[in-house]
Amino acid sequence: MKRQGFGLLLAGLACAGWARCGDTQSAAAITATPPAPDAGWTLVWSDEFEGDAGTPPSAAQWKHDVGGNGWGNQQLEYDTDLPQNASLDGHGHLAITALKQNFGGNAYSSARINTAGLFDQAYGRFEASIQLPPGAGLWPAFWLLGANVNSVPWPGCGEIDIMEYRGQQPTLIHGSAHGPNYSGGRAITASHGLPGNEGDFSSGFHVFAVEWTPNRIDYRVDDTVYETITPSNLPAGSTWVFDHPFFVLLNLAVGGNYVGNPDATTPFPAVMLVDYVRVYEQAK
Repeated sequence: MKRQGFGLLLAGLACAGWARCGDTQSAAAITATPPAPDAGWTLVWSDEFEGDAGTPPSAAQWKHDVGGNGWGNQQLEYDTDLPQNASLDGHGHLAITALKQNFGGNAYSSARINTAGLFDQAYGRFEASIQLPPGAGLWPAFWLLGANVNSVPWPGCGEIDIMEYRGQQPTLIHGSAHGPNYSGGRAITASHGLPGNEGDFSSGFHVFAVEWTPNRIDYRVDDTVYETITPSNLPAGSTWVFDHPFFVLLNLAVGGNYVGNPDATTPFPAVMLVDYVRVYEQAK
């Protein structure tokens, strides 16, 4: 979901003490029956988010991006490493929570976590089961970033947005690829909408995935492929940069140039509820 200036993202990571603040959605509202991936995939990494309520995401699997002041996208939140913004809910889910509060000079707080330096992979099936929060100005995302970002600045490192969501459009999600000469507003992108009889992405869990092989990325929602990107989709003279390891990110942004600002109807706290993240490789 990074649109510009990502070279600064990994700077200034911090750790702090943990304390539980607030509660998440009730277990009664939570049902998830994700489709199994197609035959030929072998699970190599996952987080099922099992643990006591208030437990932080596993430090063996996730790092926190800590900071604010826009992140290059004019976002309004300060991302913390506090459990009020990212912690397990005790029912097998990670809750990333955006709060309307002054924090670090920003009007909101939230969280962004990543696997940089802990796990990355070239190619495979990357999937997460997520329930998304509705509301103007909310911008949850599940995405991948080239693990070489510190030596090859964005967008040369590549970015795969498996799922981005504008909270004011609760029936619609977006999948994109960013690289040199096709980044930001010029990204290769497509959208997928739920049929009217299926509610919206805030009413239950959906599985967002890419199946990424050499020279091809298929974007999926549940069992539907809605976008395929290959080198033939790139602008003339552009370079395909999806041929090296990428790491995983989850975040809930507030405001920014992709979604606009929250308004009086935006509910806070806003919770992005993650049932699991799983990464597969093609069976050998």
